[in-house]
Amino acid sequence: MTPLKRILIAGGGSAGWMTAAMFARLFKGRYAITLIESDAIGTVGVGEATIPAIKKFNDLLGLDEDDFLRRTQGSFKLGIRFDDWSRIGSSYVHGFGVIGRDLEWLRCHQYWTKLHRAGAGGPLDDYSINTVAATANRFLRPRADMPDSPIGQIAYAFHFDAGLYAAYLADYARARGVERREGEIVAVGQHPDTGFLSSVTLADGAVIQADLFIDCSGFRGLLIEQALSTGYESWSHWLPCDRAVAVASERSADFPPYTCSTARPAGWQWRIPLQHRTGNGHVYASRHMDDATAEALLLDHLEEPAVGTPRRLSFVPGKRRKGWVRNCVAIGLSAGFLEPLESTGLHLIQSAILRLVRLMPDAGFDPATIAEYNRQTDFEMERIRDFIILHYKATTRDDTPFWRHVRTMDVPETLARKMALFAANGRIFREDNELFAEESWIQVLMGQGIVPAAPDPLVDVTPAAEIERYLADVRGVIAKCVARMPAHDAFVAHHCAAPSLTGTP
Repeated sequence: MTPLKRILIAGGGSAGWMTAAMFARLFKGRYAITLIESDAIGTVGVGEATIPAIKKFNDLLGLDEDDFLRRTQGSFKLGIRFDDWSRIGSSYVHGFGVIGRDLEWLRCHQYWTKLHRAGAGGPLDDYSINTVAATANRFLRPRADMPDSPIGQIAYAFHFDAGLYAAYLADYARARGVERREGEIVAVGQHPDTGFLSSVTLADGAVIQADLFIDCSGFRGLLIEQALSTGYESWSHWLPCDRAVAVASERSADFPPYTCSTARPAGWQWRIPLQHRTGNGHVYASRHMDDATAEALLLDHLEEPAVGTPRRLSFVPGKRRKGWVRNCVAIGLSAGFLEPLESTGLHLIQSAILRLVRLMPDAGFDPATIAEYNRQTDFEMERIRDFIILHYKATTRDDTPFWRHVRTMDVPETLARKMALFAANGRIFREDNELFAEESWIQVLMGQGIVPAAPDPLVDVTPAAEIERYLADVRGVIAKCVARMPAHDAFVAHHCAAPSLTGTP
């Protein structure tokens, strides 16, 4: 076995510096790591909203959570509120964490379905502490000493400035031995016999060699596509949104602990509250709306005055046909893109890094290792794709050509099967190691209007009066717990208030 000696990361931003930081933390100087980024080439902010898995990534790095939030102008996130998705005027929250508590061996939503079909039970949102706390603008970290209480089951993620996060991790990585080289890559060297990458040449003429190359160059895929011609699999026929326009606005007055996604005539608009500003964007389908109209719609629906100039982005939803080819691994936008509807952008970076760590090669680059990495990557992205498609497919909206298209389109068989199973008896099963757990599917399926025709038959094992007492107890306990939680802005001010920034859009 011939060990690797040199790792080259092409590109900075969130993808590059997350990779560099984790490699520096876990490899402890075993490899020489060089990151190349050009000050002249901008980065694309891959979302400022995250899912709870980011906590594990930060914990593995050993980051202090309050310090991280101060450095990145961060806030807390309990879930995502979806407005106007199922129909105009509808609203629901996809909250992180559990829904109520199980009774016998069935999940809470099965009993709720029985009452709901009888016109009772109230909203499903009332049975999750995350969703109730989110809409009440309250937050508290889970109490480890209360594991059986809803207070001990709070799950959360973060909103933060992705640019500040990259800078924070750059300091972390460089302090642990990662070399940063400034410059633009103008040529890529390959071995004439094998096609493996051998070096990159910078604009100043410097040639940098490596054994393993990590492509974090964004949409252009400088190494994985321009050098290795890997190919790209488009999912535009299921996900027609291919444009976005983003702009910052002043800090939100109510500062809620959730991301807001509001459906629009040809896509959707996001709103992400940070300590120093609010992030806003409009994702839309160019075949149904032109760029000028999309930008005007975004600006017209800002809740605070805009700060800075709107930025436009074009993309093709999908993935590289292979994320790992020869001695090159694509991480971040170079590997593929899924719209940030469920805040998965930074997670896909994180999971690719840790997948590569678990399958770290030697200099022989065994084909079985590469094949397994690509298999796991494809599975993860396809299941996230299905979850995002669900939001579009499960709607009753028919007020615009866009919504008429997505509600009637064919969907992948993997998604169609899940929707049909749930619609029958409310059953959902997490497959292999897919990202979104059953609770996520349940909340979005229900929120989008897919209420099971009937609950699991075994619900009737429990007497109706006992079901009513059980659900009332769940709702009541959650309501009492949330009433004792502090306001989100007060919690942030007490634990992780960030310094004021000047000149930051």
